[in-house]
Amino acid sequence: MTKAASRSRHWGTFRPMIVLARGVAGLVVLALAASVAVSIDAEASPAGQPAGNLAERLNAAALARTEARVTYDPAYRRIAYPGGDVAADRGVCSDVVIRAYRTLGIDLQELVHEDMRAAFDAYPNHWGLTRPDSNIDHRRVPNLETFLRRQGAEMPASDDPKDYRAGDVVAWNLRGPGGFLPHIGIVTDRIAPSGRPMIVHNIGAGPQLEDVLFHWPITGRYRYLPEAAAATAAARE
Repeated sequence: MTKAASRSRHWGTFRPMIVLARGVAGLVVLALAASVAVSIDAEASPAGQPAGNLAERLNAAALARTEARVTYDPAYRRIAYPGGDVAADRGVCSDVVIRAYRTLGIDLQELVHEDMRAAFDAYPNHWGLTRPDSNIDHRRVPNLETFLRRQGAEMPASDDPKDYRAGDVVAWNLRGPGGFLPHIGIVTDRIAPSGRPMIVHNIGAGPQLEDVLFHWPITGRYRYLPEAAAATAAARE
């Protein structure tokens, strides 16, 4: 047998194996591509995201709010529904939370309004209303707290700063035992020299990052990452 014939014979033997290897490699590439596509789809949909990823994005959205120039303005405004907002350069403490969640595609205006339509009597009656008002209901801290509790997002009270995670929502009573003035903000992953996680909130000077976690009596601690909150609510039933 000539050398050429021998090479041809060996090539004929190995060629199917090479083709098979290429086919397997192609399948691996396709599988990896499908995996990436699924990952991208999950990133695009809040409902499909892991709770950890939602918390990270909420933390980043809260920190980004500190770059906005916002004048504290509690005036009642008529706004669009859903997805409505007051002017971008106006807002109160609750707007920090509302706008951060909107970055994740979660519209608290619509969610609170629809829940109030379904269970109006479950919400506080501090304002003498007889029906929901989509212009303002979601911007009132007691309503936000009620909604978050009803979604199973309430966490146990704690005076240990290590229990607070980035993305947690915290509400306070600024007047303590002497009265009632609600306030709300978002816990971040930034740690103050005190060892406490810092809070993004607007108490009058626009969104700020400050070490105020335990400055006032806490009225509620919430971890509203929709899938995690639903699981917590189911476990309590």
